[in-house]
Amino acid sequence: MNVKQVLSFIKIEHTLFSLPFVLIGYIIAVRQFGAGEGMDLLWILLAAVGARGLAMALNRIIDRDIDAANPRTQGRHLAAGGMSLRTAWALAAVFLAMLLISAGLLNRVALMMAWLPVLTFVIYPYMKRFTWGCHFWLGLCLGLAPAGAWVAIAADVHGWGAITGMLPGRTEFLWAPTILPISIGVALWIAAFDINYARMDVESDREQGIHSFPSKFGERATTRTTVQLSLLWFACFAVADPMDGIWFLAAAAAMALANIYVVLRMERFSDFQTVLFRVSMLTGWVLLASLVVGFAVEPASFALD
Repeated sequence: MNVKQVLSFIKIEHTLFSLPFVLIGYIIAVRQFGAGEGMDLLWILLAAVGARGLAMALNRIIDRDIDAANPRTQGRHLAAGGMSLRTAWALAAVFLAMLLISAGLLNRVALMMAWLPVLTFVIYPYMKRFTWGCHFWLGLCLGLAPAGAWVAIAADVHGWGAITGMLPGRTEFLWAPTILPISIGVALWIAAFDINYARMDVESDREQGIHSFPSKFGERATTRTTVQLSLLWFACFAVADPMDGIWFLAAAAAMALANIYVVLRMERFSDFQTVLFRVSMLTGWVLLASLVVGFAVEPASFALD
């Protein structure tokens, strides 16, 4: 097994979905609390890579029989026999260690809360066996990315108060007006992407009894729901307190419209899934860039803490 096989096994390119939101969570926390110096960003990035690798390894291990029965996925490493189950579990252990060690190097709170993403990763592959809500559970998995980065920095200042503490003179948790709407927005954005990604497997899902939104409700409902979810995730990004400038709002609006356009005009694209992947992946990076520009142009400090 070489590095190329490992990167292919965990689909390293999908890290491009979560990485910008990890950085967004980090930037928001640094701006809010004035912390995040030294090696914090490196440990956050390594924890994110570990979490992403663990999630994909668990998904491939648990879904190996489903993958083998689906023409689109039967060439995957475990389904095709290109990798042993023992090797896959070893990789999962390595990524789990990467997550835990990096979290521990951040602070005690980050380490003690590492169980939460791990639990969501374990549960996700089983969701599709019972409910079309699996798409929203995947959204939850990705929505933890900015929240995790934010907590890692906030806990340097507030300890467990980063999670349990209230804003001075208010009845809101520290995370409620800041990272919460960002995380919800990410969850809805990923859910919107994933219900369209599942269009490729409708027939196979129905034959195998796998639950997905398109196989349950059909094409028209999938398109309509994508538009609704896109408007909802835009609204979440729009109301987040840290985004006090026009840059992030304009970027969120532009990318919501771009995602909606691709889905509404899917018949115009010879490879709709590739276009959808690229536009969805680009969404996070455009939002990250707009956040950096907005904070540079409008360097007003937070008044939340």
